Amino acid sequence: MTWHEVIAKAASFLNGKGVPDPQVAAELLAARLLGVGRGLLASSLAKDVPEKYLEAMRRGMARLVKGEPLQYVLGEWDFRTLTLTCDKRALIPRPETEELVTRVLRHLHSTRNAQHSSLPLVVDVGTGTGAIILSLAKEFKGAAVFLGTDVSEDAIQLARENAVRTGLAAHVKFAVADGLDEFDEPESVDVLVSNPPYIKTAVCETLDPQVKDFEPRLALDGGVTGLDFYDRYLADALNLLKPGGAVFFEIGEDQGPALEKLMSDYGFSDIQIEKDYAGHDRYASAILK
Repeated sequence: MTWHEVIAKAASFLNGKGVPDPQVAAELLAARLLGVGRGLLASSLAKDVPEKYLEAMRRGMARLVKGEPLQYVLGEWDFRTLTLTCDKRALIPRPETEELVTRVLRHLHSTRNAQHSSLPLVVDVGTGTGAIILSLAKEFKGAAVFLGTDVSEDAIQLARENAVRTGLAAHVKFAVADGLDEFDEPESVDVLVSNPPYIKTAVCETLDPQVKDFEPRLALDGGVTGLDFYDRYLADALNLLKPGGAVFFEIGEDQGPALEKLMSDYGFSDIQIEKDYAGHDRYASAILK
């Protein structure tokens, strides 16, 4: 069979099993095996498929049918300008989080000429795959220190692997830490960014099985109200942020008013709640005066 025939059969099979976006999944499985981007598949469609690739396609489809996320089956996923190793050690990077990076970059560029006695320190708490902090290090055209922390040793190992994979190992440091426990020096952080667990505990059990059964619960469960981590990180930030330092969070679509109040209660100013492309509250930011 040719790749064209294999992809068509695979898409039909996956569609019959209820796998989301079966054509895309089949094409991405084939592209991964061929070592090309999905957009470059056309040049290989008329070629015969070696038996070893047929077996690999079958194994990949079997995992998808069991509900495993496509990103984990592929073992990698694109985030902004980077291709990251992606597996069950960390949450799958999502498009909404790419826009969180954009907001941090905008702030960094707007403050890059400020007087600093040392290089600005940017900290990503709950770094997971390292997607946020690695993208910031790659795209920020200025000197800064970048650090990613996570309570999960497995996630930090994955983030370090991605730092090597992306050629950014010399520019980003990672540490196993519970929240901001890595820091003991007051007023040492310029920017705190996080996509923390923000789903209410009770809601976690109602999530799509692809999320609930495969992605790490540690990266999803934000406690009874979903606000546990924001409350904790904002309290720590009062001591650790420099005057004029900023916090940037990704938030749940129904958490905008609660985050605005929480930030105000902690004394932050210039509070902004911004929406994603779907029109949902998704980003919260503030400045510590």
